[in-house]
Amino acid sequence: MSPTRPPFSSLPLDPSGPHGNAWGLWGSSDQLGMLNLLTPQNTTLAAREIQHGTRISVDWPLDKMSPPCFNRIAFNHNIINKAPRSVNDDTVTFNTQSSSQWDGFRHYGYQKEKRYYNDCTNEDVLGSDKNGIHVWVENGGVVGRGVLLDYKAWAEEKGHWTAESCFQTTPISVDILDQVAKAQGVEFKEGDILFIRTGWTGAYDQLSTEARTKLSETYPPPAIGVESSEKTVRWMWDKGFAAVAGDQPSFEAWPCQDTNHLLHEWLLAGWGLPIGEIFDLDKLAKECKEKNKWGFFFSSMPIHVPGGVASPPNGVAIL
Repeated sequence: MSPTRPPFSSLPLDPSGPHGNAWGLWGSSDQLGMLNLLTPQNTTLAAREIQHGTRISVDWPLDKMSPPCFNRIAFNHNIINKAPRSVNDDTVTFNTQSSSQWDGFRHYGYQKEKRYYNDCTNEDVLGSDKNGIHVWVENGGVVGRGVLLDYKAWAEEKGHWTAESCFQTTPISVDILDQVAKAQGVEFKEGDILFIRTGWTGAYDQLSTEARTKLSETYPPPAIGVESSEKTVRWMWDKGFAAVAGDQPSFEAWPCQDTNHLLHEWLLAGWGLPIGEIFDLDKLAKECKEKNKWGFFFSSMPIHVPGGVASPPNGVAIL
């Protein structure tokens, strides 16, 4: 464990703040959180993961979830023809969390205390750029060593995976994630960007129009994801991930099973750990399996919106 990160038992670091917080670890004015682990040194090491030069986007199409879940506005694309010239402009309107997305540190706070990462308040969010996703962009984005755990393939092989399980509250424990990692021969390193493939996006593709509409009208929509538990947050802290992402609409299984360990609170508001959701991981999983290589160089540059809450990842994995 890095000397900059104390053991899990030291949390909360700010005793006057909410449970599990790591506020002040990188200073009282820090707005990067665990992205501080993405140093020039481990970025250089991550580049050594490039062995084949295969480039794979992890962005799902912006219009793919139709209609969107969580009462979000639908994607809209309008092409503006400037006749009589052969010239076109276009405008795009979308919710930054209606497809592949990074949840930024302004997205989800501690619900009871109404505080975001590093004691940011709702007043800060509405009246300043504090904790905006632009800070990630101005410090080099989310770039480092990515590691994929293909839970879907592992569970399918054991007869535990069904498409229906993706649309039910199906928690994935860290014991299972460790088993997947062992089966793939994955060894984690501090500063890794963790990706977990549950199979949700592929299952969504198979839904009928009627089923998609019914899902969008269900609030909250039940979904597969990582288990909310003390064991999970301890595991994530001990591993020292710089960011985590999955292909499901909520990184944790939803609805939450343990509100004392709601991952959105602990990771986003507590530690400043970016959460990625609805990433397209199917092609990446196929390439990783073919090459028997589950680590890769990953680069993601969010859209540069001062004070932004969330963003499409614009992410690429290079094997």
